This record gives sequence, C-alpha cells and structure tokens, in this order.
Amino acid sequence: MDRLERCAVFVAALSLAGCDEAGHEEGLSGLIELDGSSTVFPISQAMAEEFQIAHGRTVRVSVGVSGTGGGFQRFCNGETDISNASRPINETEAASCAAEGIAPLELQIAWDGLTVVAHPSNDWVGCMTVAELRRIWAPGSELERWSQIRPGWPDRELDLYGPDTDSGTFDYFTAAVVGDASASRHDYTASADDNVLVAGVSGDPGALGYFGYAYFEENQDQLRAVEIDGGDGCVAPSRETIVDGTYTPLARPMYIYVRRDALDRAEVRAFVGFYIDNAAALVPETGYIPLEPEAYAEVRARID
Repeated sequence: MDRLERCAVFVAALSLAGCDEAGHEEGLSGLIELDGSSTVFPISQAMAEEFQIAHGRTVRVSVGVSGTGGGFQRFCNGETDISNASRPINETEAASCAAEGIAPLELQIAWDGLTVVAHPSNDWVGCMTVAELRRIWAPGSELERWSQIRPGWPDRELDLYGPDTDSGTFDYFTAAVVGDASASRHDYTASADDNVLVAGVSGDPGALGYFGYAYFEENQDQLRAVEIDGGDGCVAPSRETIVDGTYTPLARPMYIYVRRDALDRAEVRAFVGFYIDNAAALVPETGYIPLEPEAYAEVRARID
C-alpha cells in the first residue's frame, strides 16, 4: 500500500480532513511522546520515522528508551502519550496510573523471543536447560565458572551480561526462568541498552547473556545463540519457533500502551492507527515477528 492509499484508508477510518497532493493527511501537527522498552524501541522508532515521512513531518514523534519500568513511570505521570512495553503493566503501575486519572489501552504489536547468547568462539554450549539457567541467575547463585554448570565444560570464568532492573526483558526472563519476576543475582554486567550487551558478549569469550531476538538477529555474526530445553528438548530461537510456541518459555508478546485521553488528539489517533495498519510490514524489518492479520484487525477495532 503506497502513501496515497494509506492516507485514503486513514481518512475513512479516522474521519480526518483528507490528503494533499503528496499523500499527507491535512491538519495534523504537534508532538507525540513515546518512551519505555529498549526491546520495543526499534519497532516504534521505525513507525515514527515512516509516519513523519508520510505526514510531511508536520507531526514530530519522539521515542525514548528508559526501560519498560521507567517508561511506565513517565506514562503514569502523564509525561508521555504512549509507553513501549516488553511485558504487561503490573498492578503497582496500573494503580499509579489510576491515581493520576490515566487509563491505559493495551495493544499487542508483535512477538519476541528472549535469546540467550554466548561468544562465537564458545564451542561447548550448544543447549542449556531452564534448570541450568535458573541455577546461574537465581538470587545468591555462586556459580562463577563454566565447569560449575555442567561436568565437562571448561574451567574458565563465567561472565554474565543482562538487562538492568528497569527492563521488561529483565522482568520477563526472571519470571520465566527463576520463577519470580525481578528475582535475580546482581553480580553481572547490566545495561538498559541492548547494544551495550551485544558489545559486551561479543567481546568476551567467557560471556553468557540474554536480550531480545531482534538484537541477536542483527548481530548474529558476532554472537552464538544457545538452544533452550524447556522440557521437550533443545529448541533454537527463530521466527518460526517463537510463533509456533515451541521456543518455550522465552517467547513473549510485545506491547504499546496508549493513554485513552491522548487518543482524543487527532495526531495521536492517526499515529496509533498507522502503527497497527503498518505493523505487518514493518515489524519483520526490525527483526521481530508480526501477529496474524486477524489479530491486527482485532487490535485496530479496539482503537476505533
């Protein structure tokens, strides 16, 4: 669908004023603020760039990266219109929003699979069980060498890398692997920036880390993905295994949360509509897995 066709769809769906000769919707202007998950960031950034091009840059879309938790804090303080999230909003955050009179609308926009990665020179770790990951990452873990994880693995130092505690990736991984969200050892190299983690693991032969699938796919020549045995055998992360549910327990949904009152602004409603209408095309370009067409239709209906 080209820009003129997209504009025609938006006008019909959103009752906006129309398009000029370049295919831009008329009368849209202002600033739309997004913040939150570093994992969702590439999707929202791509959407922001395409939306601004399609609208002659009369609307400015700002996308920040302060982690899912940090994003929800800003969102519930009324500082942003949309919050990128790699996990659902929790009870404390929902209560904080309610206290400020902010009603969030949850919209799933893609699928992701958390990827456990090692240095490419690591030739011993082909697959790990969830139980082994739990022993490594549980609070108070004293595993410091690869040989402590499994007999036969080399007696070399184990260097851990992962998201910081404001990250939705951290929350999801600890819940899925350790069994309790936010329960984790803290003696590891932590960062809110997944690119920092990629650089750390790719430069450290003793490394083991985790982050979103898109960052692995983009840097797979510098990393080695570890297959995961969730109880039914070893499964490698891929677009196919994430969607079909065999990459368990590390496949997860990705969200944006929109302030319902912000949808009263034409530019926000147009952007969110653009986001969902173009997700099937743009999400794969960012390394994530799109929903089925009927699922996007249901999400679109919630906006309308």
